Amino acid sequence: MTDAVETERTSRARLDAGLIIETGLELAATPGVSSISVRELGARLGADPTAIYRHFRSKDDLMAALLDELNARAVAAVDVQADDWAGRLRSLATTTLDWYTRHPAIAIEAMSLTTHGPGELSAVELMLDAFHRAGLRDGELVRHYALMATHVLSVTAGIARSHAERHGRDENNAWFDAPLLADPRAFPLIAANAAALADLQDRDLFLMGVDLIIESASRTAAD
Repeated sequence: MTDAVETERTSRARLDAGLIIETGLELAATPGVSSISVRELGARLGADPTAIYRHFRSKDDLMAALLDELNARAVAAVDVQADDWAGRLRSLATTTLDWYTRHPAIAIEAMSLTTHGPGELSAVELMLDAFHRAGLRDGELVRHYALMATHVLSVTAGIARSHAERHGRDENNAWFDAPLLADPRAFPLIAANAAALADLQDRDLFLMGVDLIIESASRTAAD
């Protein structure tokens, strides 16, 4: 038996879904990687790329598993007690942003991919529980959950993608990538607020949106 054949058999024996996911996370966290390549993933695993499809039916299934693992880790990182419903929502938003920013090649899938996995279900349950503890029921409960989920997933995915494009140079990315230079005669309000606009930061705006949703939940529950 040749060394090459023996190596291939060894790779097949040790390759499992958990190892593929862990290696996929490492690949997604590599600076400059903006998408997951099955070929590159196979190379990192020391296996033929086709071996990955013995554990995942398609590239979409692989990406769903990777995204669900990020969601699970974000939920696991929430360190606020359940009775502090608002703090728990803020914590989930922050941990999701942190995990997505470190793995932008996976995070971009959050804008269009629903995993139906345990990580996603845990995040949904956490948000529903938080809004239920706030006093929301029925339609308002579901609507506020959906609003929070949409805000968190879409904005964190966008921030992660921007962070990757800037190669992680800024921890707190500016909302505009360059100052807005506008003729004050044509755009007086832009000119008057140019400094404040330049100071806008992605993370601050994201957390402001989270707080606005929480405030809406509090007001709705009180009515």
